[in-house]
Amino acid sequence: MPFAHDTDCSLTAAAALVNTDRPDGEGLPDVAALDAFYVAHGYTGRHEHTEAELRSVRDLRPRLRRIWYAGTDEVVAILNGLLRENRALPQLITHDDEPYHFHAVPRDAPLATRIAVEAAMAMADLVRYGELGRLRICDHPDCANVLVDLSKNRSRRFCDAGCGNRAAVAAYRARKGRPRPDAAPSGPDAAPSGPERP
Repeated sequence: MPFAHDTDCSLTAAAALVNTDRPDGEGLPDVAALDAFYVAHGYTGRHEHTEAELRSVRDLRPRLRRIWYAGTDEVVAILNGLLRENRALPQLITHDDEPYHFHAVPRDAPLATRIAVEAAMAMADLVRYGELGRLRICDHPDCANVLVDLSKNRSRRFCDAGCGNRAAVAAYRARKGRPRPDAAPSGPDAAPSGPERP
């Protein structure tokens, strides 16, 4: 089922934030990286451009990541905790030429608070509609990124880090390396191709 635009955006941003916590290096290494994240995911309102703000956003990642691995009851407990701790009070608002949508904390609340609450509200929609299966882990064997499958046919398997392309290349190379069923055998065990010479 299609979700509201703000729900899609919040789910996508939550996955992107989780994926900045990488084993091969910090995906939010500095305030400039957080600034880029803020712009890329269309956040508005308070943004302090400080190390403290950066730390508070980073600290949110493990809790959000847990949602991709938890069962429904644990997901609900995490979401309710985020909403309760941040004193969420949903209200319909409009700003920046956007249609009416829910905000549950003021626009001048700290950025980490707004990210947490917007993610929790969006994921609450997944719970309500029985769509938690849209939260997935990338299918590439060398990737632990999370993703949100917002496709109509629920067919998305790979994250946004190019894993789909890597999987396609690997499959192509595997096919090219296999002999065709109609190809003549080669190598020391191959049958002779013609009559033996005396």
